[in-house]
Amino acid sequence: MRLRVAIVYNKPVPSRYDLVGEKEAVRGVLDAVKAVHQALVESGYNVVQVPLVPPLEQARKELKSLAVDLVFNLFEGFCGYPETEALVPEIASELGIPYTGCPAATLALALDKAKTKAVLEESGFATPRYQLLSPEILSTFHLSYPCIVKPCGEDASHGLSEESVVYEFTSLEKQVRLVSSFYGQALVEEFIDGQEFNATVLGNSPCTVLTVSEIAYLLPMGMPRIMTFAAKWEPESLYYQGIKVICPAQVPDNKRKRIAETALAVFRLLCGRGYARVDMRLDRGGQLNIIEVNPNPDISPGSGAVRQAEAAGMGYTEFITKIALLALEKN
Repeated sequence: MRLRVAIVYNKPVPSRYDLVGEKEAVRGVLDAVKAVHQALVESGYNVVQVPLVPPLEQARKELKSLAVDLVFNLFEGFCGYPETEALVPEIASELGIPYTGCPAATLALALDKAKTKAVLEESGFATPRYQLLSPEILSTFHLSYPCIVKPCGEDASHGLSEESVVYEFTSLEKQVRLVSSFYGQALVEEFIDGQEFNATVLGNSPCTVLTVSEIAYLLPMGMPRIMTFAAKWEPESLYYQGIKVICPAQVPDNKRKRIAETALAVFRLLCGRGYARVDMRLDRGGQLNIIEVNPNPDISPGSGAVRQAEAAGMGYTEFITKIALLALEKN
């Protein structure tokens, strides 16, 4: 008998992201749903799609009515409410249904970038110096310029633009007010402008680090070297066209090994199971700094995680099937 799999995801609906021109990221989940569905069917699973919409209690009720053997979790939280991302693993755990990806606690932690950085620091990982700011407490700013201002609780590069890197107080104040108005509290970090790498880790125990990538910034002079919203979602933009992903990263073996080992250690600390991407940058002293930890990253065709899996010799269907099998193995 074929295993029954429910692909659970957030149905795109109008949200606050529309007000700031960022609705493309919300619709991106549909590409992953389509591709994952096809891959699972090719692997012999009986697949249904379960799009969730608010209110929260209705979504809970729908999840609790599922009669499946596995939940393939592509849920990213309700549009404009990223803190709801942990809903699916929470309910699946209550029901005893295996689910793909990281646990609820990991998803909740990763959506608080400041808490994530605190956990990393406590465990000895380097991460840029930071401060949580709102317009009311701007006078307490004590970091060194340049800094980058980003939402504390968003992913998909929401809220990141060319103006996000600031060099003086007036620009800092403007960005903190902007982020606070649309996304909540602002996370301000000292900006590290060194080489950028990322690696996806896949597994329960043992875990596998997929091929390391480097993000090469080929931008006009004066444009900050950051992964803006435009870089991910606006093909006509200079950012989209001026960033190249090099996979495998063209670095010496000892550096590649250090990047992979760092990603694996971070994954074991914060995730423990499923799959996640760890983003890192080298500072002037050559130390790897953890910039972001992304549990359940994008796995649509062409995404970073898929590119790394393919570079490691794993086709798309094989990669998606591996994610499903890991969930069944763990539970």
